[in-house]
Amino acid sequence: MSDATALAAQLLKEHRKSIDRLDAILVFTLAERFKHTQAVGKLKAAHDLPPSDPAREAAQIERLEELARTADLDPEFAKKFLNFIIAEVIRHHQQHQS
Repeated sequence: MSDATALAAQLLKEHRKSIDRLDAILVFTLAERFKHTQAVGKLKAAHDLPPSDPAREAAQIERLEELARTADLDPEFAKKFLNFIIAEVIRHHQQHQS
C-alpha cells in the first residue's frame, strides 16, 4: 500500500467516524424534538385545537431555509426535510385527537 493510499484510508476512516457521531446527534436531536411535539399534540387534543398550524409551519420553513443558507446547506433540501418532519408531527397530533 502506498503512502498516499494509506493516508486516504486514514482520512476516510476519520470522516466516517465523524459521520457516525453526527448521525447519533441527529437521531437523539430528532428524538428530543418529537418528545416536545408529542407534548404539543396532547395539549392541542386536550384543548380541541387543530392538529396543524399553517402559519407557524410556513414561518418555520422560512426560518429553516434561512438557517440552511447560513450553514451553507441546500435550502431546498432543508425545506424538504422540515416538510417531512411537519407531516410526521401533524400525523402524531391527529393520532392524539382520535
